[in-house]
Amino acid sequence: MRKLENHELNRKDVEGFKNAAKLPIIVVLDQVRSLNNIGSIFRSSDAFLVSEIFLCGITATPPNKEIHKTALGATETVNWSYFGTTLEAVAELKKRNATIFAVEQTEQAAFLHQVNPNPKELTALIFGNEVFGVEQEVINACDGVIEIPQLGSKHSLNISVSAGIVLWEFARKLNAFSN
Repeated sequence: MRKLENHELNRKDVEGFKNAAKLPIIVVLDQVRSLNNIGSIFRSSDAFLVSEIFLCGITATPPNKEIHKTALGATETVNWSYFGTTLEAVAELKKRNATIFAVEQTEQAAFLHQVNPNPKELTALIFGNEVFGVEQEVINACDGVIEIPQLGSKHSLNISVSAGIVLWEFARKLNAFSN
């Protein structure tokens, strides 16, 4: 039960990450205002070998010291692109034939545990603003909506927590840990 030292974790360096096969997932941040949340999502995206992050609208972009505080270098490993609007990002995803999901609470949303990603298809996961969530016009442009079931009295999770949960579940279902 001895804690492992960092050098024992066999983590990829930047070049190793860049050359590694990625999960067919693109994370889309729709108007995310918190620099700490952006950095945390970069870090989770690195942890689960996400293909790319799309930063949209008011979402800040690297380099930024506040993003770096929580990203801990993940802005150097995870590819990212900026779009003026999330709908522009959705248009790009449609060109790439991605299946696009908003992570939100809506009528007819599928619970996360009911969604089974196809490992041969690109999937985009859109996470929204901390106060307003994913914009309705963006939801309307999606193929579906995923909701994280919750048991308590609160009806939301922090966006970076939501991203971590969804990315873990998608990585697990895509058999990323089978080796």
